[in-house]
Amino acid sequence: MSPLTGVRVLDLTNVLAGPFCCHQLAHLGAEVIKVEVPGRGDLARQLGADAELNQKLMGVSFLAQNAGKQSVTLNLKSEKGVALLKQLVRTADVLVENFRPGVMDRLGVGWQVLKDVNPQLIYCAISGFGQDGPWRDLPAYDQIVQGVSGVMSITGDADTAPYRVGTPISDTIGGLTAAFAITAALQGRDRTGGSFIDVSMLEATLSTMGWVLSNWLIAGQRPSPNGNENSTSAPSGTFATADGPLNVAANKQEQWEILCRFLEREDLLQHPDYVTREARKINRSALKSELEKSFKTRPASYWSDALNHRGVPAGMVLEVPDILAHPQISDRGMLASFTAVPGTGRDIQVARTGLKLNGVPPAVADPPPRLGEHNEKVYGALGLSLADIESLKKEQVI
Repeated sequence: MSPLTGVRVLDLTNVLAGPFCCHQLAHLGAEVIKVEVPGRGDLARQLGADAELNQKLMGVSFLAQNAGKQSVTLNLKSEKGVALLKQLVRTADVLVENFRPGVMDRLGVGWQVLKDVNPQLIYCAISGFGQDGPWRDLPAYDQIVQGVSGVMSITGDADTAPYRVGTPISDTIGGLTAAFAITAALQGRDRTGGSFIDVSMLEATLSTMGWVLSNWLIAGQRPSPNGNENSTSAPSGTFATADGPLNVAANKQEQWEILCRFLEREDLLQHPDYVTREARKINRSALKSELEKSFKTRPASYWSDALNHRGVPAGMVLEVPDILAHPQISDRGMLASFTAVPGTGRDIQVARTGLKLNGVPPAVADPPPRLGEHNEKVYGALGLSLADIESLKKEQVI
């Protein structure tokens, strides 16, 4: 039994933040029914690095976060489509949507309507900026949120900032925040009843920026781009070695001392520019040059092993294919394999979640679904006959 076994989630979301939220819930055992627009479905079905899969409406972007879900099609611009959604809502515990604020209300299936259909419903709305405020109605994609949140302003260095983070962190943080809120609401539902969850991708991103915000709010220090340097300590950043970059985080005084002794640079311990943490931070550039004289004599793998063995945190800077092939990932069950996935004509591998429960990584049994693959199963369970379902298809309701 998984933690969310028996929980039914209606996933009305598109592209990333919402689908990523429901991806977490599916792996935790929820039954996730993805409700998609007839004919084209989630836009992510057409996105990704493989053009052939995009044409088949099984794009890589869709495959990445929809394993284990069921797919039904539904036209919410039709009266029959609205009525059918309400039938589904009566059977559901959770509904997740990531339309712009107000869209669901205009369709006649917003929170004020659906809470009367199912008083126990947990309704989660994910949007760029939240359900109110001056930016409420603005469109928001990950890049936009990264920009306005300040993330881009502190990414890169003085010569390259502002710089976009290489992965869509605002989308995924928004999705994780939504999944966290939904599981909390489910846990408290017996006491509180149904609830409306308003997730702002902007606020979710800001909430993860920790001391970057606090340095400004409390200490009055304006955040700045520091490249690969950790502004809170030194030596803590990325250093050149004989064959590639190496991250070192000698944040504690004892780690700094061990590092210097191992490199046979005890002279640095007595140098007035480096004797304290604050001094090292002020003179980090010169200190980096001194340390790289030693680091450049050996490859990154040597330094990583040697420093970690001595208690100084260090790590090579790997590319994505390298870390996915490493036993730390490949042997822990984070990657799922599906054979001959319908709609793709091939085997696929996708990532699961970043956790284990009782030593086991949460997993789903089924691959990502074809568009509308579960229409007969899901709508049939509502009492619709095959003839009813066929009629709704002809009317373009499903």
